[in-house]
Amino acid sequence: MNNKILAEHIFLAGVDSVIPGKLINEKMAIENDCLIIGTLHFSLKQINNIYVIGAGKASAMMAAAVERILGSRISDGYIVVKYRHSCKLKYIKVTEAGHPFPDSNGYESAKSILKIANRVKQNDLVLCLISGGGSALLPDCPEGSSPEEMNIVNNLLINCGASIHEINTVRKHLSMIKGGQLARAFYPGTLVNLILSDVIGDSPDVIASGPATPDPTTFGQALSILGKYDLLDSIPEAILKYLHEGETGIRPETPKPGDPVFEKIFNLLVGTNRIALEACKEKAVKLKFNTFIIDDKLQGDASVVAEFLLKTSLKYKNDKKVTKPVCLLFGGEPTLEMTGKGLGGRNQHLALLCSLLLMNYPGITILTAGTDGTDGPTDAAGAVVDSETVHDALAKNIDPGKYLKEFDSYNFFKKAGGHIITGPTMTNVMDIVVVLIC
Repeated sequence: MNNKILAEHIFLAGVDSVIPGKLINEKMAIENDCLIIGTLHFSLKQINNIYVIGAGKASAMMAAAVERILGSRISDGYIVVKYRHSCKLKYIKVTEAGHPFPDSNGYESAKSILKIANRVKQNDLVLCLISGGGSALLPDCPEGSSPEEMNIVNNLLINCGASIHEINTVRKHLSMIKGGQLARAFYPGTLVNLILSDVIGDSPDVIASGPATPDPTTFGQALSILGKYDLLDSIPEAILKYLHEGETGIRPETPKPGDPVFEKIFNLLVGTNRIALEACKEKAVKLKFNTFIIDDKLQGDASVVAEFLLKTSLKYKNDKKVTKPVCLLFGGEPTLEMTGKGLGGRNQHLALLCSLLLMNYPGITILTAGTDGTDGPTDAAGAVVDSETVHDALAKNIDPGKYLKEFDSYNFFKKAGGHIITGPTMTNVMDIVVVLIC
């Protein structure tokens, strides 16, 4: 078995470890009319209604696990997921919507969840299932603007090279759901967030734009981010006006730490990139690799990350004190500023960059892929490369430099080979990079 196949097996072991059903079952159970969620205990006799809401690529599978535990105790529920990420639910309605670019289904889903909020009373329990993609899947627009104008803002943010933290800071201040405002809507009910993290640092206020967690960011910071990426002149007038009104205090800020609406809010992190990396390590060790988890906070522009991966790989390859073969593991989420019109995603683009760097360094294999099974608007999770990737492509008259310039990594790997295709995994804990060194 060659290292490309072994790298894929290691990656898939990480994905399998963060499947939502497994994670929910580890955190939730019913014992003697008591609902146990992590360290929390709720007497079912004292709860009038249980509502289940959620948004994100993994939320439907999370909801399916909740249904298996709670069954008919669920009074109502509404989940919104990315297209092709739904599953059959009995007590909870599930809708598919656009991601990463919001569509009308997403806007309608946001309204439906807020309708449930209007029914919640003091003795009700709300389970909020949040996973990666939740921010785009629960879109709304500020007063005086339209969904079309909000979509322009989302497109600009996604393609400008901003980090997910920066993107969500802007989104929070153009919403009545994000940035803790869902907690405000569901008050005075008790709300438990079950969170599958897809952000570096696993901060609940960033995941899905923190709909039920205090927001430390401000309107001023949102405007600064738009200025940082030279977007202020491209933002629709109504959106920009709303942000300026927020900065001057005409519009209310998002709820901050200490706000009473958070008194009955509980956040429980059920899955992270680190959990997946530990499972990757366990698999790699079984495959007889000397294994190291290097970083679970990999971030920055893909070109910078590619250089870092090569530098780190060469360090371990050239160190005679390190027993070979070696497996290096990284997790996180690089960024990509699109300047071409091709098809791809950050993982495929990163892999293509790595293939060019590896041309003269045999014995190093690099796989980079998204745990959700999709990379950008494609059906690939990512790609795997080594020193032969570019040489083999050139032998087939495939010019990698052309595809790199056009940001067309998907079509490069479609022709040259190397794609990692898993289909939707129904989970999402950012990206995993597997480096094998012999």
